[in-house]
Amino acid sequence: MRNPFVTNGYAGADYFCDRVTETADLRSLLWNENNLALISPRRLGKTELINHVFDCDEFRNDYYCFLVDVYASKSLSDFVNLLGKAVLDTLKPKGKAVWEVFLSAVNSLRAEISFDINGQPSWSVGLGEIRNPAATLDEIFTYLQNADKPCIVAIDEFQQIAKYPESTVEATIRTYVQKTTNAHFIFSGSQRHLMNGIFTSPSRPFYQSVTIINLQPLPLDKYTEFAVEKFNQNGKELDPEVVAALYEQFDGVTSYIHRVLNILFSKTDEGGRCGVCMIEGAVDFIVRLSSDSYESLLYQMPVKQRDLLLAIASERKAKQIKGGKFVKKYSLLSASSVSAALKGLLDKDFLTEDKGVYSLYDKFFVLWLEKKGLIAKPIA
Repeated sequence: MRNPFVTNGYAGADYFCDRVTETADLRSLLWNENNLALISPRRLGKTELINHVFDCDEFRNDYYCFLVDVYASKSLSDFVNLLGKAVLDTLKPKGKAVWEVFLSAVNSLRAEISFDINGQPSWSVGLGEIRNPAATLDEIFTYLQNADKPCIVAIDEFQQIAKYPESTVEATIRTYVQKTTNAHFIFSGSQRHLMNGIFTSPSRPFYQSVTIINLQPLPLDKYTEFAVEKFNQNGKELDPEVVAALYEQFDGVTSYIHRVLNILFSKTDEGGRCGVCMIEGAVDFIVRLSSDSYESLLYQMPVKQRDLLLAIASERKAKQIKGGKFVKKYSLLSASSVSAALKGLLDKDFLTEDKGVYSLYDKFFVLWLEKKGLIAKPIA
C-alpha cells in the first residue's frame, strides 16, 4: 500500500490536491505564449504545481518541457550549467535523434559530455567548471529557438540570479528571453522580496515582462476533502478535525501538513480511525528526527542572526522588527544590527517576509525551539 501523502516531489495527478483553477490558468497562459512569474513562500507546492501543469497530453506531445532548479547556483556559470543539464536530462528519454540536436548546438561543451556503455549522454560538467558561460548560454538559447517543438522552460528559485556577482545577468537573460520566440518561461521563486524586486521594479530589466501569479495556500475544504478521500481509499478513516487542526497550526502550508498526514496515515491501522489525539505524537516524531540538524543550525549561526531569529520565532509573526520597541523587548543591539542580521537570515532562507511581517520558514524548527525552551509556547 503506497502512502498517498507523498513528501518527496510530484507523484502524479492521483496524489495531487486541487489547484484546478491555478492549473487551468497556467496552462492557458503558456499555450497563449505568455511568460510567467510564479511567486509564493517555500513549501506551498510551486514545483509540484509546475510538474502537474506539464502532466497532460498536450504538453507531453506538443512541447518540450524543461524544469531546472537553480537554488544551488551562485553565478552565471552555475546557472548555465544547471540549465544545460536539465535540458539534456529531459531530452535523453526521447531518443538519440532528439538529444543529438541539442548536443550539436552546445559546441563549447562537446568535450565535456560523456557517454555510457549504451551510448547515452551524461552532463559531466561540475558547478563552476564552465569557463565561457556567455557562449554556452547563447548556444542553449539558440537550441531553444530552433527546436522542432515549442519549449516551456520553468526556472525554479529564479531569485538566485539577484545574488550573482555578475552585474548584467538579469539584462542578459531578459534579452535572450525576449528574442526567443519558440520558448516561453515560468520564473518560479520563493523569496518574495527578491522576486518582487526583479519583476516589479521599473529600473530592472524584467519589469512588466511577465504575468505575475502569487500562489496562495490550498483552501481548507479542498485539502480536507482530499485527505479524507485518501484515507478512505485505503480502508482507513480520518477525522476532518485533524486536517483543520493541522491547517491552523501550520498556516495552511502544504508541505508541513502533508508530512504530518504521512506519519498519521502510517500509524493508522487498516480499518482504524485517525483522530486529533494522534497529532501531537506525529509532530513530535518529525521534530525529534530533525533535532540534531536544528542543533547544528543554531550552533553555527552568527550570534546576532541567532538572537534575531529567536526574537522573530518568539513572536511567530513579527512586525516592525527594526523599531525601538522590538529591539528593546528582545535585548537586540540596535536597528542597524537588526538590519544586517535580517539580510543574512533572508539570504539563507531562514525567514519569509510578507508585507513587513516576518516569520520562520520552517515551522518544525519553531516547534523544536519551543521544546528546547528557547522560546515560549504561545498562550492558547
